[in-house]
Amino acid sequence: MSPQMSQKAENENSESVNKDTLFLLGGVALCVFGAGLVLTNPAVRRYLEQFGLGNVMQGSMPDIERYFRIRAM
Repeated sequence: MSPQMSQKAENENSESVNKDTLFLLGGVALCVFGAGLVLTNPAVRRYLEQFGLGNVMQGSMPDIERYFRIRAM
C-alpha cells in the first residue's frame, strides 16, 4: 500500500468518525429539545404532577448523594 493510499484511508476513517459523532450529538440535542417541548405543555405538566414524579426525585436524592460520597472514597 502506498503512503498516499494509506493517508487517504486514514482521512476517510477520520471523516467517518467525525460524521458519526456529529450525528450522535445532533440526535441527543434533538431528544433534549423534544423533551423540553413536551414538558412545557400544561396538560403534560398536570399529568406529571398527578403522577408524583417530583416526589420520586426528592425521595431518590439522598441515595444519589450517598452514591457520590461512596464513589469519592
